[in-house]
Amino acid sequence: MDVALAALLLVLAAPLLVAAWVAIRLESRGGAIYRQRRVGRNGAEFDLLKLRTMVSGAEAMGAGLAVDEGDPRITRTGALLRRFSLDELPNLVNVLAGDMSLVGPRPTVQVQVAQYTPRQLGRLAVEPGITGWAQVCGRAALPWHERIELDLWYIEHWSLRLDLRILVRTARMLLTGRGLYRGETGGWRPPPPD
Repeated sequence: MDVALAALLLVLAAPLLVAAWVAIRLESRGGAIYRQRRVGRNGAEFDLLKLRTMVSGAEAMGAGLAVDEGDPRITRTGALLRRFSLDELPNLVNVLAGDMSLVGPRPTVQVQVAQYTPRQLGRLAVEPGITGWAQVCGRAALPWHERIELDLWYIEHWSLRLDLRILVRTARMLLTGRGLYRGETGGWRPPPPD
């Protein structure tokens, strides 16, 4: 089902992807596709594909991996893509490649996984998703440990009905843009330097 839906969505989104590709390239130098190494099921790493929403080389500037509303590294096109989560459309290619599912915990980077407790490592028991229970319950605005707990709850209570519920709530959430940025208390924060 994942592959069939991802293929259909990719075909339907193709004109939008082309328009976004052109807008990104016209606004700032660098490629339109951003690749980031993420951790998937059972700790296997893969390259997550996204439309680039920030200036080229943004990870080495300012807040690094952390992105807050109004971040000067976000381009004008990028702000629009982020607002409607259109930057995630290339994740559909990751689904087709078997690295991701439509629904599941969002894949994270190794530096975050390195901080997981043994219980939190249970988050890696399933394929990561484009959207998930934590996404529709608050997204980046949730404190990091709450997002992980929501992901673990999803894994323990998985059902096709729950996945369909998440997909419907995702569609609604995309219209509001709620929880898109971490704010004061949400999201992952890098550990303090030693």
